[in-house]
Amino acid sequence: MTHSTRRAIAVGAGLLASALVLSACSSPASNEEGAGGGGEEELTPVSLQLQWLPQGQFAGYYAALDQGFFEDEGLDVEIIPSGGDIVPQDALVAGDVDYAIAWVPKALGSIEAGANITDIAQIFQRSGTLQVAWADSGIDSVADFEGKKIGSWGFGNEWEIFAAMAAEGLDSTTVQIITQDFNMNAFLEGDIDAAQAMTYNEYAQLLEATDPDTGELYQPEDFNVISYEEAGGAMLQDAIWADTERLESDEEYQETTVKFLKAVIKGWVYAAGDPESAADITIAEGSGWGLSHELWMVNETNKLIWPSDNGIGIIDEAAWDATVEGALSATNETGAKLITEEPPASAWTNEWIQKALDELEGEDLDLTGADFTPIDVTLTEGGA
Repeated sequence: MTHSTRRAIAVGAGLLASALVLSACSSPASNEEGAGGGGEEELTPVSLQLQWLPQGQFAGYYAALDQGFFEDEGLDVEIIPSGGDIVPQDALVAGDVDYAIAWVPKALGSIEAGANITDIAQIFQRSGTLQVAWADSGIDSVADFEGKKIGSWGFGNEWEIFAAMAAEGLDSTTVQIITQDFNMNAFLEGDIDAAQAMTYNEYAQLLEATDPDTGELYQPEDFNVISYEEAGGAMLQDAIWADTERLESDEEYQETTVKFLKAVIKGWVYAAGDPESAADITIAEGSGWGLSHELWMVNETNKLIWPSDNGIGIIDEAAWDATVEGALSATNETGAKLITEEPPASAWTNEWIQKALDELEGEDLDLTGADFTPIDVTLTEGGA
């Protein structure tokens, strides 16, 4: 395993953590002098709002920061985590940040509520959401949800469940939605029949837990795993969102957007080629997960990105339309809907990501993941 970057990164981890706290109050990209004062080249300050804490889900962004890809593009980027206290698209709309990472269905709800934001890069090409039940539960598909206690985190993460139920013709009031924490404790304790999980996180938590009957770690055959990507109801997830008005009228913001996306692309290519190093980087940046869990997370996140047949970040119109269709059809257990009408044409564009990809042509980069091969990760107890 590659550990070459960990020691050097760790030295600056405390300073970076302090910088992140201070950065929460900083302004978006402007003509201010960047980190290159004192006669050095000025860097353009840019802020990126994540939708959760530092972890392998965001490895490409942290790799771009660690490896100097942002600086190579003349950008001084700060990455702002959220522990659930910040809604990324709201921070973007408020002008607190320049770009934000958010799931498409959540952003669609915000757009219908008046947010003027645009998906400029669809980093995740497929959904990583699962519903996990015990192997002997009789829950083998979405059709078996009726009358069951179905776990969900809420906060907009539940809409794939309801979209999948709508596709099955199931009434959403026939299930009992149980709000679960961002872990699998309630499921393991028997309070939930089928728990929500991400391929890169909560599912791994199950495989890191000890079966009290055997004293050994749980195995995949102990569970029935329903993938919304395969079963239906899947919606596009992690995307990079930008301010629509600034994209249309601010030439400097347009140029910064292309530079930013070029560096992000390089960061994700780096994470695909060296997931061990990427895991080290995210741990040094503040991830609270153990090394085996973090490596699993980076590896599974890579699977959601690669291959990207048309180029990383390109929005597939069919996948977008399927997400919108699912968002329109989904009705939750209270009868509420996520959106009631088609989003405007400005909700997404491939213009800027395509420019970034075009400018990177000719460099020694696999922009489609044609050569990507996931690694094998062995989980340990507790993900240590």
